Amino acid sequence: MFIIKTPQLSSTQQTQDAPPDSLQVADSLQAQDAVPDTVSASADSSAAITDVVGDISREVSETGQLILTGQWQEVISEFYQGITAIFVGFIPKLLSATFVLLLFYVLYRLTRNVLKNILSRSSFVDAGLEGLLMKTLSVVGWVFIGIMVLAQFGINVTALLAGLSVVGIAVGFAAQDTLQNFISGITILIDRPFRLGHYIEVEGTYGKVEEITLRSTRIKTINNEMMVMPNSQMINQKVINHTQFGKLRIEIPFGIAYKEHPQEAREIVLALTEGDDRLNPSYKPDVVVSGLNDSSVDMQLRLFVSNAADAFPIRREYTEKIMEALRKANIEIPFPHLQLYVDEAKALESSFFQSLLKGGGKPSA
Repeated sequence: MFIIKTPQLSSTQQTQDAPPDSLQVADSLQAQDAVPDTVSASADSSAAITDVVGDISREVSETGQLILTGQWQEVISEFYQGITAIFVGFIPKLLSATFVLLLFYVLYRLTRNVLKNILSRSSFVDAGLEGLLMKTLSVVGWVFIGIMVLAQFGINVTALLAGLSVVGIAVGFAAQDTLQNFISGITILIDRPFRLGHYIEVEGTYGKVEEITLRSTRIKTINNEMMVMPNSQMINQKVINHTQFGKLRIEIPFGIAYKEHPQEAREIVLALTEGDDRLNPSYKPDVVVSGLNDSSVDMQLRLFVSNAADAFPIRREYTEKIMEALRKANIEIPFPHLQLYVDEAKALESSFFQSLLKGGGKPSA
């Protein structure tokens, strides 16, 4: 009697030879379905681009062969067929894009007009912040309209935005100063240390704020010059606002000799301010002694003006008026001078200068 032994397979071999069960098949299908949509979209876009490039290359090659063989009728026929195909495929997209452009442009204009009316009537929004918001709306609105128009031509807007975001990051690193000025401009418009039309002093320059942009602040100086200051500097240095509180005190210094009487000079100077409508009526002009200098008694005429634009002209005008008034009243306006006394200078007895002091003429031989 023969005993036939069947070979025994190990558990590993059984597992390898066993057909896949339903759970394994489902997991495999799920893994395939788990491929990101962006990968498939990228593959589809690449395939579409490859097909377009291949079609263009084929058409160019065929047209070149026709030209070389002198078949001009076929060349013209191919040209008209290509133009017709382009128009047939392009005109519907162009009409659709034109409709979308007009529709969203009308919506943009309506939104812009409504927002402009709201900001103009608001007491919390000044002209600078209003300009910033309107410019931001313009940029956002036109970018949105451009995206919607490009989508009508079958352009992958998502991939385009992703590319623009990468470019934006690179540009942001390359233009850090511009970005810093942009953020500083927003800070100025929100914090409002000064506004349009205010008279300010920055870096020793006095002028009127003409415009506040997202990059710089433009100041019109008293010499009718335009000074452009980066916004990052405007918020990192001292800025004196002469218009913030509606009234401004200006000080006009002058001096008199020690032999004169301050009260007499005060009465003469205060008489010059009578009848000046540019001065604030709520504050009376005053003349005070501000210090005792080496050769003069320092005094100041203090005036309050309602309009900061009059400060500089008034300061120049009253400086000249005070000088003329004190001169007419025979009140001495001193100037720095030095007196030299020579006493018992024995070292100069035989010198040329000592001979001049004694004899008043030339020294003897």
